[in-house]
Amino acid sequence: MSCPARLALPAFCALALSACAGTGEDYPSLAIRDVERAKGQFEPIPVAPIDVPEIPVNYEGSLEGRLATLVESARAAHARFTRSEGSARRTVAGTGRAAVGSDNWGAAQVALSDLESIRSDTAIALADLDILHIAASIAAEDRVQIDAARETVIALVQQEDAALAELRARVTP
Repeated sequence: MSCPARLALPAFCALALSACAGTGEDYPSLAIRDVERAKGQFEPIPVAPIDVPEIPVNYEGSLEGRLATLVESARAAHARFTRSEGSARRTVAGTGRAAVGSDNWGAAQVALSDLESIRSDTAIALADLDILHIAASIAAEDRVQIDAARETVIALVQQEDAALAELRARVTP
């Protein structure tokens, strides 16, 4: 770089920086204004405590008996699902990727609806177990037996959901 260019660069930078400088009178102060100062005290609004209602749980006999009944009901529904699943799979396999609204597509939808109806019977047992779980949680009671029964039924529902998802994927164009 030549000597005049070396001198011109610092002079240009100094000139550019001096353009940013100005008097403080041109800009507002950043100090806190009176209107921005908090005055007085704020009292919290009194709130009534939350009243958690008791969840009524109606079942005959012991908890163990009720849990066994619900798990058995879910297993029976799952067995019906498993028996119907083979027929539904054959119906869905026969449709291929049938056009929406065709007879084959309709037959597959009916087969899937039948399976979903049976799955809802399994889910009803799970819903009853959920009610027992919530009631025991609120009452701070032991939930070990309830949780074990729920896990059993949840596994059955998950198997049914997986089968339904697989069959739906085959029918969807």
